[in-house]
Amino acid sequence: MIEAHGLTKRYGPKVAVNDLSFTVKPGHVTGFLGPNGAGKSTTMRMMLGLDRPTSGQVLIDGKPYHELKHPLRTVGALLDAKWVHPNRSARSHLRWLAKSNGIAASRVDQVLGMVGLSDVAGRRAGGFSLGMSQRLGIAAALLGDPQILLFDEPVNGLDPEGIHWIRRFMQGLAAEGRTVFVSSHLLSEMSLTAEELVVIGRGQLIAQCSTEEFVNGAGSRSVLVRSPQAQQLRQLLAQRGLRAQESEPNTLVIDDATTDQVGELAAQNGVVLHELTPQRGSLEDAFMQLTSQAVEYHTALGNGAAEPTSVGR
Repeated sequence: MIEAHGLTKRYGPKVAVNDLSFTVKPGHVTGFLGPNGAGKSTTMRMMLGLDRPTSGQVLIDGKPYHELKHPLRTVGALLDAKWVHPNRSARSHLRWLAKSNGIAASRVDQVLGMVGLSDVAGRRAGGFSLGMSQRLGIAAALLGDPQILLFDEPVNGLDPEGIHWIRRFMQGLAAEGRTVFVSSHLLSEMSLTAEELVVIGRGQLIAQCSTEEFVNGAGSRSVLVRSPQAQQLRQLLAQRGLRAQESEPNTLVIDDATTDQVGELAAQNGVVLHELTPQRGSLEDAFMQLTSQAVEYHTALGNGAAEPTSVGR
């Protein structure tokens, strides 16, 4: 488990992280989201003892990182995929890490196989593509068979097959009872990967909840209905104070309603339904709504500027 308590980091007058507290529990993939400049990377660096908090602390299974005797056996992390000596082979790099943490050398070939790098284990890491470097970084994180794993942008440079693989891989690690904490700017991918979310903005906590709760809490409920009697149903809904819009012929979208409400009303009045589907907003929609006041830089929409659609560090 990871516990952040009152975590604050100042760089001179700039406050990068401000009294941030949250808990990451085992058994789930927890996504770590925030706009550019939100303090995500700084927070993850403080978790691993790479930056010292101005105040507050992070506990890894009840201890600060610097008190862990063999850190790689407790927590594995991928923060920078290119953090490896370019002239070392993938195998040599992992053997060096293993020796520094008292890990058996036999574990090296195991993790290389787990991430699909067995065939290139003898190649210099400096010649790896970004996707291969990501896999090597994941292998390093797994080296000590830790119960806690931190991944910062793990799908960078991966092709669709690789993205699907890492998604399933992280979910599998969580299913084993491990704590998996992953930062990503790809919101569509996070919606498929993470069950829980920690969302920050301007260094402060915005939300900690399940992905489903985050999405549902940000938008209104709506229901899509297809019916050959759409206009009759629309009138019945209006009598109940429910607003329906015709999105296409014989198709209505009803705001602030549930499928139970609409289905029961149709049944009571003999209205035939061909489709009755709840409409759910996307993680991106919810994120943009709830973090709109925490974005560091705003674009001038309508003046030829493009609207940002991703989140960053």
